[in-house]
Amino acid sequence: MRLHKISLALIASLLALNALGQTPKGEVKPGVLVHTQASMQSVISGAQVALPASMTQTGVFLGALKDAPPVAASKVPVVVFMHGSSGLGLKAIGDWQRWLAGMGIASIAPNSFGLPNRMTYNSPIDKPTYEKVHALRASEIGITLQALSQLAWADPAKWVLAGTSEGAVPVARHTGKEFMGRILFAWGCEDNYFVESHQTAIPDDQPVLNVISSTDPYFSPSNSWIGNPNAVGHCGAALKSNKKASIVLIPGAPHTVFMFSQAKGPVEGFLKDLFKL
Repeated sequence: MRLHKISLALIASLLALNALGQTPKGEVKPGVLVHTQASMQSVISGAQVALPASMTQTGVFLGALKDAPPVAASKVPVVVFMHGSSGLGLKAIGDWQRWLAGMGIASIAPNSFGLPNRMTYNSPIDKPTYEKVHALRASEIGITLQALSQLAWADPAKWVLAGTSEGAVPVARHTGKEFMGRILFAWGCEDNYFVESHQTAIPDDQPVLNVISSTDPYFSPSNSWIGNPNAVGHCGAALKSNKKASIVLIPGAPHTVFMFSQAKGPVEGFLKDLFKL
């Protein structure tokens, strides 16, 4: 495991600041947290996909899977991207998918809000409710895998599972062996306010990249209500036995770290190495 750009002095100072903050009042907008047969279909039909220009012959396609154009018969590597709590409305997700397509990598981001009246929240809320959200998101990985197996252009030997924030929790917990690697954005694989326990289940021999801001507002020691006085703000402890893991801490990066310029280099290197591009 390699650890980049981490400052012990910075972490110590952030830990000292923990005691100064106050826990904000969270909010839950009641709703549904279990998919139906209809919503499972919506998760995929409304999934945001990006297809490389080599597949379409008319330029990069970004849009819903249901609107995807006819494509060339060749198979391409695919990144499955699990969005965060704000859903696919975040422009940065589409920008990131276009960037992947520019490298010849297709991507699919299942739409969790294909579930009508899906529950939403503002953190912090209670752990049992968070765990129901995590269970919902975990089910969407299985839904997406089933869809991928039916997409002729998705090379089954070249799938990577990625996610950010809320979407990174099921990525870290996934126990299946369908993916050749994983990318965890804005999640520290630690016990904290967001989980009953982190339950990281990444095999020690699977390549994994963890990218997070050293001052992430939710999962770094700079969050005064993180709920773990020993939190360090990255997946180092959970991945300590994984010699194929890399951790990138970026000082001053935002929570939406995946489109931050300093995150792109490590991600590009990770994917090109895995996919042999």
